[in-house]
Formats: sequence, structure tokens, C-alpha cells
Amino acid sequence: MALIVSVGAHLAALAVLLAAHVAPIPPEPRSVLVSLVDPPPPPPPSPPPAPHDAPKSPVQAPKKPPSPEKPKDTARAAPRSPLRVTRAPIPRDVTPLPASPKPVPARVMGLGEAELQGAATAGSGSGGGGGGAGCDMVRLLQEGLRKNPRARAALLRAHAATVGAGRAPLVWSGDWIRTDGEAGDGLSGLREMIMMEVAFAPAACRAEPMRGLVLISLNDGPGAARFALGGGHWRWSDLLFAKGARRGGG
Repeated sequence: MALIVSVGAHLAALAVLLAAHVAPIPPEPRSVLVSLVDPPPPPPPSPPPAPHDAPKSPVQAPKKPPSPEKPKDTARAAPRSPLRVTRAPIPRDVTPLPASPKPVPARVMGLGEAELQGAATAGSGSGGGGGGAGCDMVRLLQEGLRKNPRARAALLRAHAATVGAGRAPLVWSGDWIRTDGEAGDGLSGLREMIMMEVAFAPAACRAEPMRGLVLISLNDGPGAARFALGGGHWRWSDLLFAKGARRGGG
């Protein structure tokens, strides 16, 4: 039995060898070269659609109601004048008021250099001669007023524009003069100072006859505060018995 098995195995092997020689071996397929490459990164996500790109709704949105009118800023608005012009016709029984005249620029009052030519000044003498020979009342009055700073302050307070223009206000010409716009008696303080200086002067000087204008300077130098008094024939004692202040252009 072992022999039979051995012979059968050899015959089977021989049959296999013969079959391999008879059947041709098919050719091997062509080799393919394969290379490994990293895959590309994934594309970034697309951005969300813009609001204007959103599909429009076929239904139109309702229109917004008009916004209410904003209240006016009464704090910044200029206050209205209670006398504003009205367009309503004037009733027949009412007489319309006349139109107000246009404002006229204020005229600078006082005496200029032309009017002051020949006016007596301190050191020029008596100004007319007579019983008061040797008296220089202009100098006495001027020096007395310069010692009192209130005299210059009173003149500048009442006639600042006139003095600033280089002109001399006229304060007395037979009567004390008060210009328009002065409150109360105007230069009452200056008038009292002048009367005090004249009253304490010698009697012969007070009785001295004068002619024309007298120019009193309350300080030296350019732009000095000056005023004038007098006119015609007069005496210094006349200043003590003047009738009172009257309005004038001096």
C-alpha cells in the first residue's frame, strides 16, 4: 500500500510538470509608476450673503409716518420785540404814529483854537485892566483848581468827548451853561469850586473888569483838560451872582 501511494504521488507530480510545460505562462502586465502626493487644502467657506444681496421680498414694507415737527429751541431764539410791525390794516379811528427820525451823529461841542484866539490865559495879565491892576485872577483860579483833582475829574466826566477832541467847553457866559445830556446840574461841583476860588480872592481882583474869554487849563502838556468862561464885558464877581445853569452848546 505504501508502494502504491508513492507511485501515485510521483505520477501526479509528473502530470503537473507536464501540464506546466504545455500551458504557456501569460505575460506580466506593464508596471505603473505611482507617486504619493499630499492632497490640496480644502477651500475656505464662502462668506454669508450681504444684506443688499438678500432676496427682496415681493411684499413692500409700509411707508413710515412723517416724523413730527421738532419743537423750536426757544432758549436760543432771539426774543421778539413786543412792538413788532403788524400787517393788519390800521383802524380808521386810530391815528398812526409818525415815523421816528433817523439818529443824527452827536456833534462835538466846545470852542476850538479859532474861537479861543485872544482868550486870556494864566500869566497874560488882568485881561481888561481897571481897578484890579496887578491881579492875575486867571492864574489864581487855575492854580486853585489844579490843587483839587476833583475839578479835572468833573470836567472829563461831563465833557470827555469835547476835551478828547482838543476843544474847550464853555461853562459860563453870563449864566452857568449846562450842555444837553448832563445829569442834574451837570458841572455843579466844578461851578462850586470856581465860585469858592473867586469868593476868597481879594475884593479888588473880584471887581476887575474883564473883556472876552478866559481859558483855564487844569493840567499841562498836549491834550490838557481845558474850559473857557466869559464873553463880552464882565467882572469876576459876576460868577458869584449868576442866575443859574442854562442849556447851551458850550
